Amino acid sequence: MSLRLYDTSTRTVRTFEPLEEGRVGMYVCGATPQAAPHIGHLRSGVIYDVLLRWLRRSGYEVTFARNVTDIDDKILAVAAESGMPWFAVAEGNQRVFSKGYDLLGCLPPTIEPRATGHVPEMIVLMRRLIEKGHAYASGGDVYFDVNSWTDRYGALSNQKIENMRSAADTTTEDCKRDPRDFALWKGAKPGEPYWETPWGEGRPGWHLECSAMATKYLGSTFDIHGGGVDLIFPHHENEIAQSQAAGDGFARYWLHNGLLTVDGEKMSKSIGNVVLLPDLLDKARPAEIRYYLTAAHYRSLMDYTDAALGEAVSAYQRIEGFAVRAAEVAGPVAPAADLPEAFTTALNDDLGVPQALAVVHETVREGNNALAAGDESEVRRHLASVRAMTDVLGLDPLSEQWSRGSEDDLHPVVDALVKVALEQRQAARARKDYAAADAIRDGLTEAGIVVEDTPHGPRWELKRH
Repeated sequence: MSLRLYDTSTRTVRTFEPLEEGRVGMYVCGATPQAAPHIGHLRSGVIYDVLLRWLRRSGYEVTFARNVTDIDDKILAVAAESGMPWFAVAEGNQRVFSKGYDLLGCLPPTIEPRATGHVPEMIVLMRRLIEKGHAYASGGDVYFDVNSWTDRYGALSNQKIENMRSAADTTTEDCKRDPRDFALWKGAKPGEPYWETPWGEGRPGWHLECSAMATKYLGSTFDIHGGGVDLIFPHHENEIAQSQAAGDGFARYWLHNGLLTVDGEKMSKSIGNVVLLPDLLDKARPAEIRYYLTAAHYRSLMDYTDAALGEAVSAYQRIEGFAVRAAEVAGPVAPAADLPEAFTTALNDDLGVPQALAVVHETVREGNNALAAGDESEVRRHLASVRAMTDVLGLDPLSEQWSRGSEDDLHPVVDALVKVALEQRQAARARKDYAAADAIRDGLTEAGIVVEDTPHGPRWELKRH
């Protein structure tokens, strides 16, 4: 089965056929770093990381561009309120975004372009639009003329232009020919940063930057454009309009991930329910958080609750527990070269991660049965399969990313000490001093060390969240 993806522009699931055989160009709208990332940002990062991994596992060479909107009204507002320079606000928060992505195992993009570094490309794009009659300069701003593109404007969001409200990106409606025209370039205001253009000093509009950067790195026509459903209108609608009006084919497939609520409500600072990464790390390890953010289908609305996170923690630990025990029995086992057919079918069906995880858990169940039966050959086979599948999802418990945590610098020391205690416990059991054996085990439990008796002898692990 070939990869099929839901394309927002056609509202159908389409067979994925790249522009160039064996190569994929993918652009995803990244952060506007006016603040630290919340759980919704992190979900988006993990979702497109799974897509990236699956494309590469499927044999494609992927050029992945994820932008940073490092100049924006929101950033300027935070800078004014905090007294910090606007660039310090953007840079500081972007570092937090990058650290969050890294912590959750997201592979780095091929290129992470920033809006402020691509003003020359934006000037060229505006000039092309003005020359073609699709844009105009007015009052120091430059606007896209939506009435020059009425046949196509609104197609992505399935709207009619006559039903659209004014574009909320200017304070001077008199500068526009039509209230729905959107700003490509914003004229400089006192105290704001600015760049020189043929139409005056100013800064980029939100939508212009993505068109300029996507085509610079991926070409005038490329394969996949991704982002959250909240970006369909106006952002992605405007990207399509300005790019295609200028003569570019732009994106061929549009993917949009669902939003994330908290206990049934939209995240809001005023409500006080914004969930940040440090909040999650108080409740779960990074691999467990990634499992949680990966487990739901990417297009679904996801509602965060502590209980749901707890269920994901337990589910990941079942996979991890099997992998660790199997490795102790079967020794080092590399991920299998081939994936189970059901797993491949699930991911090829519009990135069906929930169905793919069901295959992982079924394989874990079979692997645990093999462990109980002492069938080392079957244990090895199932471990190789589990590692291969979880590697695609960025969740392989035995990978370097997840098998070593911040406490593991002390792991050899703790291991040696626990082994001494377990030897004493075994000696106590041998002489039938069960009270002493239980006391040793209870003491280890109180210290956060879980002991499990297996056919191969006792094993231990640190108690998790």
